[in-house]
Amino acid sequence: MELDEKFMAEALREAHLALDEEEIPIGAVVVCRGRIIGKGHNMTERLHDPTAHAEMIAITAATEALGGKYLSDCTLYVTVEPCPMCAGALAWAQVGRIVYGAIDPRRGYSMFSPSLLHPRTQVEAGVLGEECGTLVKEFFKSKRS
Repeated sequence: MELDEKFMAEALREAHLALDEEEIPIGAVVVCRGRIIGKGHNMTERLHDPTAHAEMIAITAATEALGGKYLSDCTLYVTVEPCPMCAGALAWAQVGRIVYGAIDPRRGYSMFSPSLLHPRTQVEAGVLGEECGTLVKEFFKSKRS
């Protein structure tokens, strides 16, 4: 298994934790020098906090682990394209690389402003994209029925 897929599988595990808590199933992990230093999944319902997205939780855990606010040597793996709020936070944290699974054509940052990210941040989309997208689609489908 390719390294990106390995860490995206970890983000998917986080997404399943969110699903188990009846949250929108999005998960994220921050990796630095080959090891996970931060994890998160959506907790907006549980915490009654609209900012408690998977990426925000993972960023906080990672900066705490490193003892600093910059994540320039890190990669964030997230199951769905970050929203503009999370993209802004990732820019402020100067995340070196972002890898996401499913594109979010309605609320993803790239639909609003691809320049939200730090200029040096590298982005890769589509890693385990089908699995990541199916998880979210099935969640919303179950809510509508």
